[in-house]
Amino acid sequence: MKKDSIIYVAGHRGLVGSALVKNLTEKGYTNLVVRTSSELDLRDAVQVAAFFKEEQPEYVFLAAAKVGGIVANNTYRADFIYENLMIQNNVVHQAYVHGVKKLLFLGSTCIYPKNCPQPMKEEYLLTDVLEYTNEPYAIAKIAGIKLCESYNLQYGTNFISVMPTNLYGPNDNFDLEKSHVLPALIRKMHLGKALEQNNWEAVRADLDKLPIEGVDGSASEDAILGILKKYGISRRLPADTANSKSPNGGGQEGDTVQVEIWGSGKPMREFLWSEDMADACVFIMENRDFSDVTPSAVEGQHANIGEVRNTHINIGTGEDISIKDLAEMIKETVGFQGELYFNRDKPDGTLKKLTDVSKLKKLGWQFKVSLEKGLEKIYNWYE
Repeated sequence: MKKDSIIYVAGHRGLVGSALVKNLTEKGYTNLVVRTSSELDLRDAVQVAAFFKEEQPEYVFLAAAKVGGIVANNTYRADFIYENLMIQNNVVHQAYVHGVKKLLFLGSTCIYPKNCPQPMKEEYLLTDVLEYTNEPYAIAKIAGIKLCESYNLQYGTNFISVMPTNLYGPNDNFDLEKSHVLPALIRKMHLGKALEQNNWEAVRADLDKLPIEGVDGSASEDAILGILKKYGISRRLPADTANSKSPNGGGQEGDTVQVEIWGSGKPMREFLWSEDMADACVFIMENRDFSDVTPSAVEGQHANIGEVRNTHINIGTGEDISIKDLAEMIKETVGFQGELYFNRDKPDGTLKKLTDVSKLKKLGWQFKVSLEKGLEKIYNWYE
């Protein structure tokens, strides 16, 4: 890519998209094209065709997607498969029609089988059944990989697919109804710390920025304590003060606060700083082509003649941590002094999900921000 190349970043306000815009800008790229979803509905083929005709992007980062947690994926199954398929189909096809030089499609490691061998290698794609709760989303992302591969093979395009592990960073989703484990724990312990310090100004400020089920900072203390308790942030008054309340009705500084975490804490998860993810994407776009990830180019991968499979690239750290240890690290980072309660009546989910990043390392990139440093950075950003 040249510094003045026309580069379209789809999904520029999301976790990855915003990190991509920052990375490209810092590297001196001056001709970035972005659109909000209200300005350009990527599900609409007519709108997407008109956009590509008008802007004529030379490079495309496809980071736009409909995303959500377990409940959302399982509840809105039709929406997740339909909307993601439409976004991918429209953008990839118009990239071909308008001669885009290179496109990077971002997927997810949920494409791998539910009981995938660990660490997860690219070659394990489509070798077993998927996790049921997010099967529609996973199938859409698998279709995106195959879409890119197929256009490359039939039309000679240069479309590359990357599959990131669990990401966290600036512009993450801290909505306790929908967020993933790491941002959820940061917010819960931030609110827990405010409660144990009886810092109602901090609690109300947090809820004003991001209400929980419509409860914002203007609600009564009882209403706020009620919604926080529903989401696993609760006061445990000492026995000698259990029957007495402060004039505000909200307890007093020094009360023990408990934060609930679903499951046993034993599952192992991998986390990558979103700005590292963006750096990997830009590195690949600048330095690698589809020909670099075909079977003949990947050491140790032997395909049947004429078969091109598993050309996607895992992006991660290749390191994991238990949810329990993650919670303890976040507790220390935030400065929360209360108790962590692991609710074993709640599901653990898959016990281990770790990416094999040997292909990525062979291509010349590896992560820079450690989890410890990343937690400090994201909490500073959140504050």
